[in-house]
Amino acid sequence: MRELTYYIGVTLDGFIAGPDDEVDFFPVTPAFAETLGTELADLQPAFVRAARGGADQPLASFDTVVMGRRTYEPALEQGVLDPYSHLRTVVVSSTIDVPAHDNVEIVRTDPVARVRELKAEDGLGIYLAGGAGLAGVLLDEIDRLIVKKYPVIAGSGIPMVSHGFQPTAFTLDRARTYDNGCVVLEYTRAR
Repeated sequence: MRELTYYIGVTLDGFIAGPDDEVDFFPVTPAFAETLGTELADLQPAFVRAARGGADQPLASFDTVVMGRRTYEPALEQGVLDPYSHLRTVVVSSTIDVPAHDNVEIVRTDPVARVRELKAEDGLGIYLAGGAGLAGVLLDEIDRLIVKKYPVIAGSGIPMVSHGFQPTAFTLDRARTYDNGCVVLEYTRAR
């Protein structure tokens, strides 16, 4: 069975973005970007892969991305219908209206059922790109976390997961520090 991995950047106080979706305060150095771009190349948007010379690089760990409307909309605003063209793209939204695209599936109903179907298929891993509301709905389906913990306190904003009180345990598998003060933490769901 395929695994669902939530890969996300977060502040020290648990926010993935500011109140108005700001993310420009996360410190990213060239060395940090290069390391993550190499190690997690599958998870980079197509334009980032192309800029790094890896547009045709074979997929290693992931072949599907799942995201909510708010995560998808910035690409649409730039006229990009398929920001992860190297991955099968699933967008969860009951309100979005976009032209049909062969590689982009819009899920308007139960995202949990659709993710369970995806997990039962053959293939590589499934990348949950966000956001907080979708991560909350899919919390029981998340198998792994890759958390980029940035040395920043935001004070308020969009939390990592929007969900009612439901303590969910994960086991730390790996921790790495980088030149920008970021710690990348990898977890597996404790079952």
